[in-house]
Amino acid sequence: MSVLQICAVAALYYVSGKLGLLQELVRGQVTPLWPPTGIAVAGLLLIGLRVWPGIALGAFLINISLGPTVPAVLAITAGNTLAPLCSYALLRRAGFLAQIDRFRDALALVFLGGLTGMLISATVGSAVLRLAHALPTNGFWSTWWVWWTGDTMGVLAVTPVLFVLRSAHWPKHVPPTRWEEGALLVTATIGVGFLENAPVPLIFLAFPLVTWAAFRFQLSGAAPCALTASTGAILAATRSSGSFAGHTVLTNMIALQAFNGAAAMTALLLSAAITERNRTQEKIEQTCRRLAEMTARITPGIGGPSGPPVEGGKEEEGGGPTRPS
Repeated sequence: MSVLQICAVAALYYVSGKLGLLQELVRGQVTPLWPPTGIAVAGLLLIGLRVWPGIALGAFLINISLGPTVPAVLAITAGNTLAPLCSYALLRRAGFLAQIDRFRDALALVFLGGLTGMLISATVGSAVLRLAHALPTNGFWSTWWVWWTGDTMGVLAVTPVLFVLRSAHWPKHVPPTRWEEGALLVTATIGVGFLENAPVPLIFLAFPLVTWAAFRFQLSGAAPCALTASTGAILAATRSSGSFAGHTVLTNMIALQAFNGAAAMTALLLSAAITERNRTQEKIEQTCRRLAEMTARITPGIGGPSGPPVEGGKEEEGGGPTRPS
């Protein structure tokens, strides 16, 4: 089973890496969204440390075709393997749960799994390319920035979607209006993805959809919505269309990564906050029901049984004998 899991992780890493390279921005191998990091972190969290050879094998197979030299490829592969391992260690230490149903889990994935862990791969990869003279002197920091943000976006955008797919199941007893709302959200999200490539800059339309998905469907709706919005924005940036038309590569790169990061963080943080609020509300309602049941059982015994009626008519208020007239 472990060998199959390792091979599966390696295959997913390789295929997703090839797809990510279709949207490269720097030197044919640095992209604004690197899905393999999301697959690597999700594989480690869901399966365990035993799949790390699959991450290393997938990274090696991708980089061996890019060069520049075999020692450089081995060094880049080491960096690409150590980065998700570092993210895994930080997340485990923080008590991260793959359900991301707590606000602290969303914060941990953003700041520990994404922003911190991916510093290793970006730094090692950029330094290796510079030492191998594959980058000009003034190209180090731009390459490092795109590499770091691309790896980080892989964690923020792809990892939650894999968590959702792992726990996905066919819902039961769902009213038709819920299905209609979900279908409308999917249609609107795909439509906005096309509009992001339109001549008119309409990229901001993605945020109401991400917010809608987070409020109504939590992570299962917000994570795919954010990934779809980021994919549409990446296509627009690489084609210099829509909101990215008429700008330099550096400007488009900064704007794209700001949008992708904002969309992913909005989806993660808002869906986690809503899920945590709903869980708290359910606990409050359960507590209120228990208190109501306890009160219903106790109330009939309060005050004891009522006494017999007074004979000879109604006793006057005050308790004293009635004075004859």
